[in-house]
Amino acid sequence: MEKLNTVEGIVAPMDRPNVDTDAIIPKQFLKSIKRSGFGPNLFDEWRYLDHGEPGTDNSGRPLNPDFVLNQPRYAGANILIARENFGCGSSREHAPWALLDYGFRVVIAPSYADIFFNNCFKNGILPIVLPVKDVDTIFNEIAETEGYQLRVDLASQTISKPNDDKIQFEVDEFRKHCLINGLDDIAMTLEHVDDIKAYEQRRAQQAPWLFN
Repeated sequence: MEKLNTVEGIVAPMDRPNVDTDAIIPKQFLKSIKRSGFGPNLFDEWRYLDHGEPGTDNSGRPLNPDFVLNQPRYAGANILIARENFGCGSSREHAPWALLDYGFRVVIAPSYADIFFNNCFKNGILPIVLPVKDVDTIFNEIAETEGYQLRVDLASQTISKPNDDKIQFEVDEFRKHCLINGLDDIAMTLEHVDDIKAYEQRRAQQAPWLFN
């Protein structure tokens, strides 16, 4: 998992509540268990004017000009700001995979579905919870300022705005440690590889029939 400490860049606004995981990555794209390749189909049903299917060449598909990610002012955005209950619906881990593959490293919202929230941390995305009033303010500032950017510093748990105002956010210390050091569940397990090997050697001596 790629380390995450500081993220600075353009913010794309997803100005609708209750965005579910089927909207983030529709069900027909769940055939692969690889973590890459989902970015072109992120928000597929809103992003394109036709119906998307796995294996389709997305470069030739008609884009919906009204959808936020298709607007030139949000090109290259790596921070997404959303409304309440973002990531509700099914528990598919493909949703954070698609966001990450598109280029988003940070999501900001007043609230999230629990499973989606947990899956973000496990896949290198920082989901920040902010009060509604702060989210409203950022939405308004984005609308007024083309190329609006934020700087998110995980170490200090601050969001820096273009006017140098800072917003403090909370994050679990263990999850913070994992993101800063790029540790997913497998990487954390491999930190104890010597202990695991020693245990297997002891078990092989104590119960050799288990290893035949």
